[in-house]
Amino acid sequence: QAQHERAFLRDGVRRVPVREGRIRATLFLPPGDGPFPGIIDLYGTGGGLPEYRACLLANHGFAVLALAFYGYEDLPKGMKEFHLEYFEEAVNYMLQHTQVKGPGIGLLGHSKGGDLCVSMASFLKGITATALINGSVANVGAVLRYKDITIPPLGINPKRIKVGKSGIADIIDALNSPLEGPDQQSFIPLEKAECCFLFIVGQDDHNWKSEFFAVEGSKRLQAHGKEKPEIVCYPGAGHYIEPPFFPMCAASMHLLFGKPVMWGGEPKAHCEAQIDAWQQIQAFFRKHLAGKPSGTSSKL
Repeated sequence: QAQHERAFLRDGVRRVPVREGRIRATLFLPPGDGPFPGIIDLYGTGGGLPEYRACLLANHGFAVLALAFYGYEDLPKGMKEFHLEYFEEAVNYMLQHTQVKGPGIGLLGHSKGGDLCVSMASFLKGITATALINGSVANVGAVLRYKDITIPPLGINPKRIKVGKSGIADIIDALNSPLEGPDQQSFIPLEKAECCFLFIVGQDDHNWKSEFFAVEGSKRLQAHGKEKPEIVCYPGAGHYIEPPFFPMCAASMHLLFGKPVMWGGEPKAHCEAQIDAWQQIQAFFRKHLAGKPSGTSSKL
């Protein structure tokens, strides 16, 4: 056993509930006068409004908007389709905020939040840097609409789901490849993005093939003359790469599949990846949003 005590809000960090237009979010502002580099933080298929990563990042000098996109208050209850106009409203809110330093903002997304961030970066203006934690470069789980554009979700073959004696499913092979047949329509046109990308990859991710997505995203960007993204791979790390010192989540209920699934990860390697990835993410945003080299503090 070990006891671990953590302060989520440093002295002076402000928590501001945001209910402007359709936006359902919480903005965390660091202490001081600002303006601060701005980031929109998105989680995955769990829905709701997780705030813990956003407030921890705000402790390090970023203005961070934790954005809900379904399963919260009056937002859609399920993951049938998403309209990028909602996310555009959130981007514009950040770009116009007096405490947010321009000219652009950053996006941070995990899992489904990752592919939403890729879509935002591809179609919306004002994005300077996009960091994905085990994200996808194909649209997954729900139809995506923006103006007259529709991106279908990547196909799923339930026959490829393996269920062990524990009753916990391994869904690593369930998704189709976005490189073949009609599923190519699900590949997000990230070559349209005008931002830098960082892919954080857990090589033992059992939710989906994060490393494959990162490599294919990189190939697509370079084929269109764009800058090669940063890809940081962690052997032995699973899908749920959280901020440092969170216990590893090995398995839990998956709302899309309606059953418990394994997320992958070996505890020691996974925990070490969480510590390093946190530094990598901050250094990436400091470099591209604040114009500062990474002399990152490791204090949480």
